[in-house]
Amino acid sequence: MTIDESSSDHSAPDADHSAPDAGPLVPSTNQDLADLAQALDEARKVVVGQERLVERLLVCLLSRGHCLLEGVPGVAKTLTVETLARITGGSFVRLQFTPDLLPADIVGTRIYRSSTESFDIELGPVFANFVLADEINRAPAKVQSALLEVMAEGQVSVGGETHKVPKPFLVMATQNPIESEGVYPLPEAQRDRFMMKVLVDYPTREEEVQIVYRMSVSAPEPAQILTADRLMELQQQADRVHVDPSIVDYAVNLVQATRDPRRMNLGDLVELISYGASPRASIGLIRAGRALALLRGRHYVHPQDVFDVAPDILRHRLVLSYEALARDLTPDHILARIVATVPGPVVIDQHA
Repeated sequence: MTIDESSSDHSAPDADHSAPDAGPLVPSTNQDLADLAQALDEARKVVVGQERLVERLLVCLLSRGHCLLEGVPGVAKTLTVETLARITGGSFVRLQFTPDLLPADIVGTRIYRSSTESFDIELGPVFANFVLADEINRAPAKVQSALLEVMAEGQVSVGGETHKVPKPFLVMATQNPIESEGVYPLPEAQRDRFMMKVLVDYPTREEEVQIVYRMSVSAPEPAQILTADRLMELQQQADRVHVDPSIVDYAVNLVQATRDPRRMNLGDLVELISYGASPRASIGLIRAGRALALLRGRHYVHPQDVFDVAPDILRHRLVLSYEALARDLTPDHILARIVATVPGPVVIDQHA
């Protein structure tokens, strides 16, 4: 099988085409797939609907990427995060972000001990495997910035000393998009630390009926399916998923189109985008593509995997111009044009 880069389409190719050769890489085992399927099934026992949300959170877990969830109150953002944390094991902490929160309340601080006449380091609650930053946009920028180092480097500097957080380590944050009073928009640097921004919508009528029946008496409790060590094994398995060079080119082209739309014959977008996505977006597309391929039972990345995660990877990294805002355009409007225009490589089955 080969990748024909001369062929193109305005959307990613059909995911059922045959795979490029994975070479010496070890395919995912039946146990890997069984564990992931069991984790998904356990999440469905608690969370009604929101299949895409659960899948994207699992992709972030497998690819070691932080996730930002945005949705109106009551659509199971916090419930989904707590459920997955229980299913995957490891330590979990929920931080309720408020306007009076201080950076030391998150990462820790130095405390003077009168008994020893010396300073000790009191580490903050961020030292956990899974950190839920609930309503992250309710805290001022200095508090949000306290997460920059730990999200990027997995460590915290307190009192001139560096302390590593436990592995695996993931930050999952929620924010409410409909309130403008008492909230602080996330700084660009903070948003860029999140690999994905997932939009959470209302459930359908049928799903809401199930929610009422399931949650009105006693909410179901999820069982632990994985351990922290097992999750790290699955993360390493995702790292071994094969990526063809043409898939990397496709991912980079998507990101480049946000910075220089003219290169992809999208000149009309130039006046709508002030700043495009950073190289973290290119890395995120490939890492998330690998994780999604593993979830879908493949040991190779298909262009469809990158195509599917592109909006979640890119939407929070675009800075739109005043012209775009005046026309009531959103990043998703811009990205719809980009993913529909940038051609993806076509997987050709030579045995067909």
